[in-house]
Amino acid sequence: MNRSHTHALNPLTPPIRAARWAFVHSPSACAMTFAMVCAVALQAHAAPHSKAVRSEPPQHTASDIGQLPPEVQAALQRAKVPSENFHVMVVDTHASSTPRLSHQAQVRVNPASLMKLATTTAALDTLGPAFVWRTPVYVDGPVRDGVLQGNVYVRGSGDPRLVVERLWLLMRRIQGLGIQKIQGDIVLDRSAFDVPARDAASFDGEPLRPYNAAPDALLLNFKSLLIQFVPDRAANVARVQIEPPLAGVLFPATVPLSHGDCSDYRSALRADWSDPTRIRFAGSFPAVCGEKMWPIAYAAPQQFAQRAIAGMWQQLGGQISGQVREGSVPAHLEPMFNVESATLAETIRDINKYSNNVMAQHVFLTLSQQQRGVGSFDASRDVMQRWWRERVGGEVPLFDNGSGLSREERISAQALARLLQVAWASPTMSELMSSLPVTGLDGTMKRSKAQASAHLKTGSLRDVAGVAGFVDTASGKRLVVVAILHHANANAARPALDAMIDWAGRQP
Repeated sequence: MNRSHTHALNPLTPPIRAARWAFVHSPSACAMTFAMVCAVALQAHAAPHSKAVRSEPPQHTASDIGQLPPEVQAALQRAKVPSENFHVMVVDTHASSTPRLSHQAQVRVNPASLMKLATTTAALDTLGPAFVWRTPVYVDGPVRDGVLQGNVYVRGSGDPRLVVERLWLLMRRIQGLGIQKIQGDIVLDRSAFDVPARDAASFDGEPLRPYNAAPDALLLNFKSLLIQFVPDRAANVARVQIEPPLAGVLFPATVPLSHGDCSDYRSALRADWSDPTRIRFAGSFPAVCGEKMWPIAYAAPQQFAQRAIAGMWQQLGGQISGQVREGSVPAHLEPMFNVESATLAETIRDINKYSNNVMAQHVFLTLSQQQRGVGSFDASRDVMQRWWRERVGGEVPLFDNGSGLSREERISAQALARLLQVAWASPTMSELMSSLPVTGLDGTMKRSKAQASAHLKTGSLRDVAGVAGFVDTASGKRLVVVAILHHANANAARPALDAMIDWAGRQP
């Protein structure tokens, strides 16, 4: 697929089903031995999150070592990608080891989603794997006979996975306070993040792709809809259901069934998104498709939270005399309750297994929000640069938003390998490892043709394709492998990545 970013085309993809569609993108974990972890890691276990521990940066080579394997060179030639556009580092997990293969590894390139490795490793190291985001809810006024004489306030804290089920629970907890009618407003406080407004089409002209959702301190359901189509052959229609319910948004209850194939059912529906208050389907739904879920970013993302909260409140039978609006929580109020997120360890499994961009950006912003009270990209870049100097060493990468959905971020294969060696020696190594896709089994590595057993993060942009992580050898060792293609034909040269993984797996 020749997209600007192919990994998180759909943060609402099938692994959702484990918790309805609550984005449980982390089906597998891997148990690992700590027997080979160096003394730095042993010291780190005695300190919280190991952030006080400074490991010496690995002494990597300043020039190429070894030659690309013949099978890798052949794959590059078939895709018409010059070898100088392939950036590789294969090295043992120990910081003092000499690379087994280093090819163009010192050149800083756009890593695409491989940059999520830096963001998630830094977050585990500084925030800790048990960190959670809390979304506090406040009530201002007395409750009499089920009526709140005042406002409800919801303050976002940057929870990256406040999806529809958890929004439903939040509304139910408000009703659990005895509130059925709000004689006032529901006020949304987004002040925890200071992020500029961004056009969803600015990156690649695909504003309706969920992967282009912008971060938001009160990010609800990734500002995206799940549209479900269920064929009813007796009525010759497909029944349409949209989650979450959006107040003031109309959509058809059914669409006609057709006899076409299912290769491009979305085009067959002929959807019209031009009016955010009215979703239309001028076409039909192929009956052979069976049940389908279509994730789509809402056409007016700035209105999504207000409409979703109002819609959910109404669906639960709640009433409101005012409106859902932006605002700030009064200083004198104390929260009535908090809605807690999944832990950071669980969250990064979603991020790395399925390369979720907006979740990665939330983690990136949280790094500065936790230190300074308000998260911003500029402040988080400073935090990341300082962390890299203290914990990783060597040349500091160029950070942008921490997700890899960027034309600006730059890092070398050598620096990524150094990062992974530091991660290997960290007490949170097992959490990071279990978040990485497994070759041929899950996540973005499910379709990999590599035969070697490996846990690898993937990266993909229009002219970038790469992998970085850990490969197991037949002899039982584990190697750090980083391989990045940087060329207009990068995606056609993916077999070179599989060949590189297998070559590493055969190392003695």
